[in-house]
Amino acid sequence: MSSRTHSPSSGEATMAGAFGAPKDVRASFVLWLAAIGAGVFETILAVIEAVSGHSGLGTAGVIIGVSMRLLIFTAVVYVASRMLLGKNWARITLAIGLGVIGTLSIVIGPVSWLIEGHTVGEFLAGADLMSLLFASSRVVHLIAVFAALVLMFRPASNDYFRAARSARRQPPGRTVPG
Repeated sequence: MSSRTHSPSSGEATMAGAFGAPKDVRASFVLWLAAIGAGVFETILAVIEAVSGHSGLGTAGVIIGVSMRLLIFTAVVYVASRMLLGKNWARITLAIGLGVIGTLSIVIGPVSWLIEGHTVGEFLAGADLMSLLFASSRVVHLIAVFAALVLMFRPASNDYFRAARSARRQPPGRTVPG
């Protein structure tokens, strides 16, 4: 099967859905799942810190934080699965929600800290295992998000979303000439 989905105007049949998605869209989906995995790992680290008493959060704060993250992770899996099926609204939601807002929420703390005059070397010199694990997870998270974003908007991906939209507009029973 070709990794490129052809638009209906090309005269070739279009297969919308997860199995018809080009490899860029499928890879983007996997990267969104990797970003969620990094977020789950970060949540586990936060719970470990809270349980060990190294966090200012009480039990209620931990429960609320974990609950909110689980809701967000669930929503992202749902939206990413819709993106995989060719829903352009899902692609846009991921781009804005995680690509812009989510990225800002991850980088604003470290960037502010650096702007205050601190250095990466200073961080590394004072970092413990938990800090290094958390920072590493954030780096993996960001790489996965940026790569997923790029793949969602490559030419084959754009063709796929256009073809999926066009296929949904076709009256029932009408097929694209093959």
